[in-house]
Amino acid sequence: MSARTETAYAKLNLALHVRAREADGYHALETLFAFCEDGDVLTLQDAHGLRLTGPFGAGLAGENDNLVNRAGREWTARFGGAPAGFLLDKRLPIASGIGGGSADAAAALRLLARRDGIAIEDAGVREIARRLGADVPACLLSRAARGEGRGDDLAVVDLCGLAGAPVLLVNPGVAVSTSAVFKAWDGVDRGVLGPSVDDAMAGRNDLQQPALALCGVIAEVLAWLAAQPGAGFVRMSGSGATCFALFADADQRDQAAAAVSGGWWSLATRLRSA
Repeated sequence: MSARTETAYAKLNLALHVRAREADGYHALETLFAFCEDGDVLTLQDAHGLRLTGPFGAGLAGENDNLVNRAGREWTARFGGAPAGFLLDKRLPIASGIGGGSADAAAALRLLARRDGIAIEDAGVREIARRLGADVPACLLSRAARGEGRGDDLAVVDLCGLAGAPVLLVNPGVAVSTSAVFKAWDGVDRGVLGPSVDDAMAGRNDLQQPALALCGVIAEVLAWLAAQPGAGFVRMSGSGATCFALFADADQRDQAAAAVSGGWWSLATRLRSA
């Protein structure tokens, strides 16, 4: 990537425990974020506004309040500087539980920070990220991290043996509303997420069952992934509908990727090691 280009890394929730529904409509949760090596690609441009390309770009056409545009406006209001323009190569499906819009906004903040010589650890940058959405602070880091509160109270963790693991993402081609899935959550606190990566692997995604109730095909994706040779860990990410499997080796992942149903989207990648 050039100095004017950033990958908006796909986000995975290795576990996601929803602990409570708060009075303001948000939810208290505990999650372990991990990130893939691939995602959307965002380029900083001299022309103002947002240009869209890529297989999912058309799905954002006419969206005036796109998170990338909001990130640019928030940045100018906080730090000044020239208004930003971007080209977004939208490679990840929309409303798919892998942080697409949040990752795009985070990539915009990283590009603007680089342009203006401001560290992404700067309190002002972190404040913008929090205002843009609960997943944006984690996507700004794009490193494995434990998230608490609304998911934006972060502590970086070491993925240990999972760093660089081959992973296959599969989405059945159905957009799922995050707000609808959270609304369908039954409100039952099923317990704490422990501090380790092993705890996350033994944990759960509390949004999986409400997502299945809204989008039954997710069950087919999970079952298909679990049946693939070498798939050792299978889970839905975020509020769905994207599911993923970690594989023992890249060859087995690639064989599974080649067998994905023609109507489903997939991405063969690896977990980021940093």
